[in-house]
Amino acid sequence: MALNAAAIDTRIKATVTSTMYDMSRVNAEGYFNAMDEDARYEARKSLNAQRIVDFKNGDYARAGGVVDPLPEDAPQFVKDYYDYYKTDRGYHKRSLNSNDGWNITLSLSFMNMPILQYSNEIRNAVFMIHGEKAHSCYFSQDAFKKLKGDNKELKIIPDASHTDLYDKAEIIPFDEITEFFTKNMN
Repeated sequence: MALNAAAIDTRIKATVTSTMYDMSRVNAEGYFNAMDEDARYEARKSLNAQRIVDFKNGDYARAGGVVDPLPEDAPQFVKDYYDYYKTDRGYHKRSLNSNDGWNITLSLSFMNMPILQYSNEIRNAVFMIHGEKAHSCYFSQDAFKKLKGDNKELKIIPDASHTDLYDKAEIIPFDEITEFFTKNMN
């Protein structure tokens, strides 16, 4: 969302992303672009059928938050999410990820709307930060490749997961972020 804002709002002088997710891409194409046109069509059919069910029920069905209990064979990123959203580290009674999750049909709003469509037109300074071991790192790497100009930087934090950059202050490059904003906010 931050890169999309930077692409549309010329008043923005500097943009920082941390652990960025390309929500339109992951909803339209799946992780690592695993969905093809037929799979996307089937997903839209299912989600639109769910909209009718939600209307009839007068409420939105939820997708469920982070899986609990955590299966032993869960992918590492699910374990990372569990470690954050299901423990004191990040749990909150109103957190959708900690509890009953997002509306099942939420992904429909992203599927046909590539948020980063015009990110190549961003002229302001951009500093992107992502964890080396984050399952989502490819979102920042691919988005960075589209950016133009010598005022763009991608910093990959060694050994960091997706959720490490939520709250592990010792690895978040606060000094570099401060320096970036100081330099580019004039």
